[in-house]
Amino acid sequence: MPNLKLQTLIKANRYIVFDLSRSIDLQSTFVTGSNEKAVAGRTSGLIKLGETVTYRGKHLGVRQSLTSRVIDFDRPHFFADEMEKGAFKSLRHEHHFIATEEGTLMKDVFNFQSPLGVLGKIANALFLKAYMTNFLKNRNKVIKEFAESGRWKELLPEKNMEYYN
Repeated sequence: MPNLKLQTLIKANRYIVFDLSRSIDLQSTFVTGSNEKAVAGRTSGLIKLGETVTYRGKHLGVRQSLTSRVIDFDRPHFFADEMEKGAFKSLRHEHHFIATEEGTLMKDVFNFQSPLGVLGKIANALFLKAYMTNFLKNRNKVIKEFAESGRWKELLPEKNMEYYN
């Protein structure tokens, strides 16, 4: 089972980074490459504990859908989502947010298990692990850009402004 670990330092308030990371609108509109769109469950706004989202997009040349549920939530420190339905045998994505002097250290722990037994293990080694790593790096780059530039105001609700300042 591949276990991907990424760290991204973002010069922004932890609440902003946390909320951008759970923004359906950011994922559907600005994370490019797969043309992924939210089509069921929560389809806009900020996903919360117990909610699901189904994304449909093109990955590795194939149109796919993936439904995940937020199963753990401790704002602004941590949340985790797990796949309920999709191409993987299993998938869990943990999102950790650590306040630093510079802003926020965002840590991703992404575990997935490919289907098809030995063929899945071969696919992991040949291309899938690298593909998923690049997908997450691109997503994190977009989060960083929005958080550091002030564009987060386009996506995050004004009712949370007290946390963002």
